[in-house]
Amino acid sequence: MSRPTGGRYTGSTRVRAADSADQSHLEKFVETRRGVEGFVEPRTVVSEVTLLLVAHDGEWTRRRVPSAKWAHTFANKHGVPSYDAAVVGVPQRMRDYNRRQKQQGK
Repeated sequence: MSRPTGGRYTGSTRVRAADSADQSHLEKFVETRRGVEGFVEPRTVVSEVTLLLVAHDGEWTRRRVPSAKWAHTFANKHGVPSYDAAVVGVPQRMRDYNRRQKQQGK
């Protein structure tokens, strides 16, 4: 059985690796939001390392990144504080944002 490159497999599931589109998306989010903080999420069985960016109002985005080191370097380069999500969790404003979106039917 031939397997495509660019990711790893867990059982029968292919885990997609980070790519330049992910980096571009993260850069655009940082450039167009204020008060952004980064939360580096560790690799799991079903996902590579991810960078969760949360704006001042709780709006957020998450993308795969090559490594935790890459995520912290990206954050530093863009003036974004970054944290280990496994240690600090995710901010309450993100949960509040999700709740508001759900209440508005989005």
